[in-house]
Amino acid sequence: MVNLNLYIDPGTGSMLFTVLIGVLSAAVYGARSLVIKLRTGAGRKADKNKIPLVIYSDNKRYWNTFEPICDELEKRGQDVVFMTASPDDPALKKEYKHIKTEFIGEGNKSFTRLNMLNARLVFCTTPGLDVLQWKRSRSVEYYTHIMHAPRDAASYRMFELDYFDSILFSGQVQIDQIRELEELRGLPAKELTLVGIPYMDEMMKRAQALPPAPKTDKTTVLLAPSWGKSSLLVKYGSSFIENLLKTGYHVIIRPHPQSFTADKEVIDKLMAEYPNSDDLEWNRDNDNFDVLNRSDIMISDFSGVMLDFAFIFNKPVIYADINFDKGQYDYYFLKEEPWSLTMLPKIGMALTMENVANVKDLIEECLTNPKFKETREQARDEIWQHRGEGAVRVADYLCNKLKELEEKEAAEIKAAEEKKGKKGAKKASGSKKTEAKKA
Repeated sequence: MVNLNLYIDPGTGSMLFTVLIGVLSAAVYGARSLVIKLRTGAGRKADKNKIPLVIYSDNKRYWNTFEPICDELEKRGQDVVFMTASPDDPALKKEYKHIKTEFIGEGNKSFTRLNMLNARLVFCTTPGLDVLQWKRSRSVEYYTHIMHAPRDAASYRMFELDYFDSILFSGQVQIDQIRELEELRGLPAKELTLVGIPYMDEMMKRAQALPPAPKTDKTTVLLAPSWGKSSLLVKYGSSFIENLLKTGYHVIIRPHPQSFTADKEVIDKLMAEYPNSDDLEWNRDNDNFDVLNRSDIMISDFSGVMLDFAFIFNKPVIYADINFDKGQYDYYFLKEEPWSLTMLPKIGMALTMENVANVKDLIEECLTNPKFKETREQARDEIWQHRGEGAVRVADYLCNKLKELEEKEAAEIKAAEEKKGKKGAKKASGSKKTEAKKA
């Protein structure tokens, strides 16, 4: 008797699951097409089961982007199915008349649902369409992506924006980067539209409505790094936290949510070594507004929250000069330096291995030098256009695109019916001629 111990590594398992999803999607699509042909014949008819607009969110943290857009669509009476991969997404608790919210499972389960979706338009912040597990459904007519932060379009991992039909942006620099990548890769030109940043509009409203943060005896320093091997906490580690605490400032550490998974060993070690105290707090609030409001300065690396802080609260930043590895990202293909990297020296100061011991001097310089305020405003104008209009412009785009797709389908159905009618008339005419000859 032969005893076989079979093991499939996670990467191979993921690949096999992707193949399985593709096979199942093709089978479902084929069966659906066969049923339609049997019912309707060769002529094309409107699919009554097609969802007009699907909004997909892969994580609850993107609700701040989607909520103002959903609110605007609700006002217009636009029917939407909001699909989320987070069982505790705030969207599931919000009451709408025209927006149906639905939890579609986590991980591969959500991709299975998406890959078999029957919808006219899918709108999302999730990249990676047709790159890994998430495949274009043959029953979806159009895919639209929206940038959810004021950053480079090339900041995504390689190829993750290549296969969308359209992308919505906040700044011309993002459009320029996508056009450069399209030309380089020989891709057809996507529809690229400037709409603004809905969640930052809402943050700006909240910030303007608040009284100034109460003055405290200590300067509050917010350490808000991104995640991964190039992130500040991974690169600098405990020695940097030690230097911050020596300044006498109050220190708040707010790691990126993904770091608790991707960098779990590092974060667990640091939290054990530096627990909460009067001088230090770890922050994991779902809404970062309060912690941004009560901080005087932020230290970060390449996290998008740094720009939220600078542009909404008009406060200085210190960014870690970490020799960012472009190898995994579309940054790698750009001819010029990314906008984010050229902009950072204009709005803050660089933290390096050489000056890390003098972090207190850096903080004082950023807090007192007036030049940073002017350059912050310049950078904000470049990357955040149509301020205050984001949700309205996104809703305008989605509603107009739906109308365009519906009109296109109606025209195609009409053309198919006319073609079918002409064939029928030609056939009838032929039959009459045959009968006449026989007579």
